[in-house]
Amino acid sequence: MTRFPTITDEALAGLRALIGKEIRRPEPYLEVASRDAIRHWAHGIGDRNPFWARARLAPPTILFAMDRIVSGYVTGLPGIHAMYAGTDFRWRGAIREGDRLVGKSVLRDLEEKASSFARRALKQTYRTTFVDDTGAVVCEADSWCFRTERDTAREVKKYSAVEPHRYAADEIERIRLAYAAEEIRGAVTRFWEDVEVGAPLPEIVKGPLTVTSIIAFVQGWGSLYVRAHGLAFDLFERHPALSIPNEFGVPEPPERVHWDAPLARAVGVPAPYDYGPERVAWLGHLVTNWMGDAGILTRLSVEVRRHNLLGDTTWCRGRVARTALVDGRGEVTLELHAVNQRSETIARGLAVVVLPRRRTTA
Repeated sequence: MTRFPTITDEALAGLRALIGKEIRRPEPYLEVASRDAIRHWAHGIGDRNPFWARARLAPPTILFAMDRIVSGYVTGLPGIHAMYAGTDFRWRGAIREGDRLVGKSVLRDLEEKASSFARRALKQTYRTTFVDDTGAVVCEADSWCFRTERDTAREVKKYSAVEPHRYAADEIERIRLAYAAEEIRGAVTRFWEDVEVGAPLPEIVKGPLTVTSIIAFVQGWGSLYVRAHGLAFDLFERHPALSIPNEFGVPEPPERVHWDAPLARAVGVPAPYDYGPERVAWLGHLVTNWMGDAGILTRLSVEVRRHNLLGDTTWCRGRVARTALVDGRGEVTLELHAVNQRSETIARGLAVVVLPRRRTTA
């Protein structure tokens, strides 16, 4: 059985020395929110809203495809597994077709955390600021990963009791009907005055998760370490800890936990699982469906709570938590959560939306 590195005090001290410093930016998957890029991102997260093409705007979470660090890329602690755990986006403007955005990141914090998944875990948080060609800030985002020792996570076996879900025909039919009934607010304006605290958002379904749907997401998002042929060997030459032999003795990156069952089990998960940013984007999709074309998403903060395993179905839900007037704008705060077919909450968070007002004066 492959043995993986452990967290050493020396490596941890080296990583702590980077706190507050700008981190070298890996090459992004997308640099420009082109029409094709917007379409591929929307398709990758299963967002069928025609508004993005019609208005030449991008779903706000396309920023995941425009920066590796906000998507879960981490520095330091070579060979120590990184599990993406959440992002808090704060947008200052829409992302329009043709926008070129650059993310600049600093290592914001490094916290040692208690973990039921591994005996030693660290929360590694970055702050990424996205600017356009004029230098104007479009979005600021904090993202975090948990660094866990792969061997100890495997030995703890937190997820060992989870059994793969087998779907009956009536379950698949329920999912099909939910997709068919998905409610997109669209051009019907949702006014701030009409929103009631406690009101639920129309739920959306995602899944069942398959390797095919993971590939579809990667086509829009770009991945962190997936490279082919000589580019893969170049990557392993620069970062030897990313080279983990597969069953044929061929080096492949740790990112293959998303489709490679033996490696997923080796890091303590019973099956391959989704990419965390995908779940954040799903909850963003829930919100943009609800707010309509005239709404503005200004914040989306989501924590990824559990693994979303192959075969799992995710139901994205929300409710209105509060409404407020802020500098004359009608703001709505939404509570969000994603639940699987085992009734486990696999993500939760909040969103802040600005809606049009029927009256602009007191």
